[in-house]
Formats: sequence, structure tokens, C-alpha cells
Amino acid sequence: MKSYIILRGQKPQRTWSQDFTDFTEGVSGTLGELESTGVDDKPPEISVERLPEQALRELDDEPGVSHVEVMPTILIDPPANAPAGPDPQPSWGIAAVGADTSPYTGVGVTVAVLDTGIQADHPAFQGVDLKQEDFTTIGNGDVKGHGTHCAGTIFGRDVNGCRIGIARGVGKALIGKVMRDDGKGDSGMIFNALKWAAQNGANIISMSLGFDFPGKVAELQDQGYPPQAATSIALVGYRAHLAMFDALMAQMRAGGSFGNWPLVVAAAGNESKRDAVPRYVVAASLPAAATDVVSVAAVGQQAGKYKMAPFSNVLASIGAPGVDILSAWPGNALHVASGTSMACPHVAGVAALWWQALKQSGTTPSAASVGARLFANARKNQLDASVREQDIGQGMVSAPPAP
Repeated sequence: MKSYIILRGQKPQRTWSQDFTDFTEGVSGTLGELESTGVDDKPPEISVERLPEQALRELDDEPGVSHVEVMPTILIDPPANAPAGPDPQPSWGIAAVGADTSPYTGVGVTVAVLDTGIQADHPAFQGVDLKQEDFTTIGNGDVKGHGTHCAGTIFGRDVNGCRIGIARGVGKALIGKVMRDDGKGDSGMIFNALKWAAQNGANIISMSLGFDFPGKVAELQDQGYPPQAATSIALVGYRAHLAMFDALMAQMRAGGSFGNWPLVVAAAGNESKRDAVPRYVVAASLPAAATDVVSVAAVGQQAGKYKMAPFSNVLASIGAPGVDILSAWPGNALHVASGTSMACPHVAGVAALWWQALKQSGTTPSAASVGARLFANARKNQLDASVREQDIGQGMVSAPPAP
């Protein structure tokens, strides 16, 4: 049996990819374009199920049902990281986004971090109510360190007088472990974790991970497919996942009362090589590329300006500090790391500040209203002249000032 993501209640429009159904059968499932020609009265439902071949064939006969085999996922791993020095200074990203002068702390906001887990007893998380859920079947905790670092940037408390967190007033966090200790997982884990986070009251969801398209191609080649066929099959599966992700976002919107669905923030990816010869950039991958997801690029410091990190992918919607970021690490330690993985939690933390600010102003906060504040208040005046709109979207994320 294999794991599949099942979409019920939305009719796919068959396009050219349907001609390849027989060729790809058993690899990527029903691979219609999955673009809706119309939505039923109730929102589409998405589930992740392990099915035998016969049950999968029976799904093909059900109207309004589409399915795709789960795709491997990987961490958006930092290009470099190292232990903090003996006298660490507060993370520069805190001041860069204006969190150091903002009167808001994220109190009353619930944040979900879908990653490698967390070291729950790290000093950075003292006093935070951490609700953990393991979607990998290997158990909670964080061997890799990635999830602990991201969580520390969002809501970590000061460690030995050193500030690492943007929204230090967040009192409750949902920690979904969607990556195994080797930094790998699959799309089914992410879909299940997103639904769990939404159902458990997350206001903001942070994901520093991506779909492993090259890994899927390699997997298919290992199964005997030639490179061209493996690439084509993986591409169709990727496009189907994009449609599935868009449907899940629609489901969360429809399920939220009074617009109270979560704001989803995701890292754009680290596959670009701006310093290479020849120079090249790569577009943001899933889940950052999905509709209504705030995709985050990474910037670094240079001569009093902010410059695009050489690894940061393009077509992001907003930018944030992502080079040499200090945060929590397993073993009660602090670590410096770089990547769009580090930029993403800056935006999630600032979103928590905006959520609180709107609530205190008498406005009911929502994913739509907080997202609008993020984009409307993004700054470009401190960006290096080489930074383009396609690199960083609306600009550098900014915390809410005093009213």
C-alpha cells in the first residue's frame, strides 16, 4: 500500500496530463490538472490515506474525487550554521524588523511551527505552553535542531540576557513534527499537520520546508524510469500537489468562523546561486508557491543596507533577515544559522505582533487583515539597489509601531 492525498468534492478538469495516466499509474495516482471547474456547496475535503491498488482504482470511478501519491519533502536546510560565540549579542534581525521598538509582544496569539520538532525544555521556551504532535511516527523532540531554531526566532525568551525572539509574549505554541531526524518527510505529513494546526486554534502557521522535486525524480529513476519520464511524472505530481494545497487553503478559509483561519507563512527556498558562474535563481517552491501562503525571501546586512542572500529563491511575497541569525539549539545552546528557513520565522513572529496590535485596536484580527498589514508596512527604503521586486516582493517585513 502507498499513501495518497485524496481530494473529495471538487471536480478536476482533465488536460494534457490525463493522456499519461496509464503511463504513470501507480506512481502519481490520478494526474489530471486538478483545476476546479466549479466547487460544490460545501468546501472540498482533503485527507491522507494509505490505500491498496484496488481501493485506488475504485476512487477513479467516484465523481468529484482526485488523488495523488504523496511527494517527498525536505528541510529548507541552512547553507551554513555554527555554535554561538562565548558572548553572543541579540540577533540582528530583531532590530532589523523593528521588533525591538514595537510595544507588542504577541501575547494571546497561538503560533504553530511545522518542522523537526522542538527541545521543549530549552530555556528559551520557559513559560510557553507547547502542544506537540508527531506526524513522523518516530516520536517528539528535535535531534536536527532546525525546528528549535525556528521556534526560538518566533517566540523564544531571552537566554542568559540575550534576546533571540521576535514575539516573546506568545504563550501557546503548536509544534507539529513533520520531518524525521534525517530532515526528510512527505507531503502527507504536512497536509495532516496543517489540518491539525488549524483545528487546534493556530492563528499563524510557520513552515521552513519544501517539496523535494529532485528527490522525487531520483526516486523514480531508482525504480527504473528513464530521466525524461521520471522528470515528467514528478512534474505532473508536483502540479497536482499545488492544486491540492490550494484546495486545502480554501478548505481552511471555509472552515474558519468570521474569517478566523490561520495565516500560513513558508520559506521560499535556498536553491538559488547568485554567486555562481553562471549566476542563476530558482523560483519559490511548494508550499511557499501556493495561493494565500506568505512566501519569504532572505536578506543579509551589507554596508548599512539589506541585500538579497545569494541562496534565496525568487518570486517571494516578502523578505526578512535570514543570514547569520542567532537562535535556540538543542542542548540548551544558541546557534547561528542562515537560510530562508531563518527568514520565515521572522515573518511569523512579526505576524504575531500584528495580530495582537489589531486585536488591541478593536479590530478582529484574521489571516486576511494581518497579511494586509504585513504587505502594506513592508519597507524598501533600506534595500540595496541590486534588490529587485521579484526577489523580495513587497519589501522588508516590519513590526507594528506604537499606536
